[in-house]
Amino acid sequence: MIEAKNINFYYKDFQALKDISLRIDPKSVTAFIGPSGCGKSTFLRLFNRMNDLINGTRLTGQCLINGRDIYEKAVNVDELRKDVGMVFQKPNPFPKTIFENVAYGLKVNAMGRKDFISQQVEKALVAAALWDEVKDKLHKSAYALSGGQQQRLCIARALAVEPSIILMDEPASALDPISTARIEELINELKNDYTILIVTHNMQQAARISSKTGFFMLGELVEYGDTKQIFNSPTKLQTQNYVNGNFG
Repeated sequence: MIEAKNINFYYKDFQALKDISLRIDPKSVTAFIGPSGCGKSTFLRLFNRMNDLINGTRLTGQCLINGRDIYEKAVNVDELRKDVGMVFQKPNPFPKTIFENVAYGLKVNAMGRKDFISQQVEKALVAAALWDEVKDKLHKSAYALSGGQQQRLCIARALAVEPSIILMDEPASALDPISTARIEELINELKNDYTILIVTHNMQQAARISSKTGFFMLGELVEYGDTKQIFNSPTKLQTQNYVNGNFG
């Protein structure tokens, strides 16, 4: 269970998020939509504390995962990031082999011996719907893969350390339509085992893959609810105008 309570977030003097509260169901896909600069990516990155890496940021409120505030001083951020995986906008494989990319997190965190790591790499590649395409070239460079394959490799890398939550920030925006469809199919499969939060500019994508959608505007969560309701009968005029393409 993920919950945000009265979240306010600042980049120095600029308030990027304004009093945001919501709850996210486990083993589901939740999409965040809204125009550029509205705060949706900032909100997404709160849940694995990626914003900690930016100087001058400040947070008030609570980010809860399974009832625990992940911003408590006692929280081990490295452990948190194993449980909350991240997939970025552009595929970012390491300059290593396909195998080494997926095994990286396991080795860095000393998670098991060589035979266990091999099993986990295969398991992650299967889960990312990539195993059949790469099983005979695991020791070739990840850069030899197509863009869509590289993104699925990055998803496999996140899955290898067995997170419970996956954050996706525009995971298909740099991909062609066929690769985008593969990523969407994969997300639909992964939601049976993982809680997925996805930021997307593609409203059709949000409508296709998510069960709930949040619409952000100027740092505020304007509306949050079942995806069908958000797109078919939004309660707020701002939401209606956005999903109807009147601005954004």
